[in-house]
Amino acid sequence: MSSDHVQSLQRGLAVIRAFDAQHPELTLSEVARICDLTRAAARRFLLTLADLGYVRTDGRLFRLTPRVLELGYAYLSSLSLPDVAAPHLERLVSQVHESSSLSILDADDIVYIARVPTSRIMAVSINLGTRFPAYATSMGRVMLAALPPSELDAYLTRVTLHRLTAKTVPSAAALEEELSRVRDQGWSIVDQELEEGLRAIAAPIHDRAGVVAGAVNVSVHAARATVDVMRRRLLPPLLEATAAIDAELRNFRSL
Repeated sequence: MSSDHVQSLQRGLAVIRAFDAQHPELTLSEVARICDLTRAAARRFLLTLADLGYVRTDGRLFRLTPRVLELGYAYLSSLSLPDVAAPHLERLVSQVHESSSLSILDADDIVYIARVPTSRIMAVSINLGTRFPAYATSMGRVMLAALPPSELDAYLTRVTLHRLTAKTVPSAAALEEELSRVRDQGWSIVDQELEEGLRAIAAPIHDRAGVVAGAVNVSVHAARATVDVMRRRLLPPLLEATAAIDAELRNFRSL
C-alpha cells in the first residue's frame, strides 16, 4: 500500500458504500459491523458525513442523501439516473407536447438533472444544475411529501416561505396540509406559485429500494391548460413515464 494512502478517506468511502439497495437504512452498529470499524469510529464518520450533508439520520437510523450524487456527477450525468430517464422524458414530451424535467432534492431545493424542453415558457432560464425552492414546485412537493416525518418536521420548522407570486403557499401549516394531500394521491400540481403563468404537474420516481429518488414534471403555460385539463390530459402519461423509469431503475445496477 502506498505511503500516500489515506486510511481515513478509505474508511469514509467504505461507510458510504455500506448503504445499498438491500440496506438503504443502517444503524450505527450495522455500519460498524459492515465496515469493520469500532462503534466510536463509525459514529465519527457518520456524523461527519451528516454535517457535510451526505447522510441524514433520525437519531437511530442513517441513510444517504441525494448529495452523494455530487461525488460522481460527471459519471451520473452520462450513465445513471438522467441516462435512464432521458428516453422516457423524450417520449413523454412527444406525447403531450409540453416540456418535462427530472430533479432531485438537495437540502431545501430541487436541482434539475435532466430536461427536455419544447419552448421557453419561464422567465428564468433552466439548465442542468438549476435550483428552485422545493416548497414552490410540483417536483419539490412530491419529494418533500416522501420525507420521513422527523425530517419533514425539521424542514417545515426551518424553511422560510418567500412569496414568489401572489399564489405561493402562504404558511408552513398550509404547505404541510398540501404535502399530506400529495402523499395520499401520489402526485402534485402547482399553479403559478413559482412563476406567474406557469403550471406544473409532477410525480415521484423510486430507486431499487422503493425510496423516492427524484421527480419528473410536465410544465405548461397557464393559458394553454387549466388545472383540470392537466389532471385529465397530462397526469396519465406522466404516471406512465414515471412507472417506466421506476421499472428500469429497479434493474439498474449503479443506483
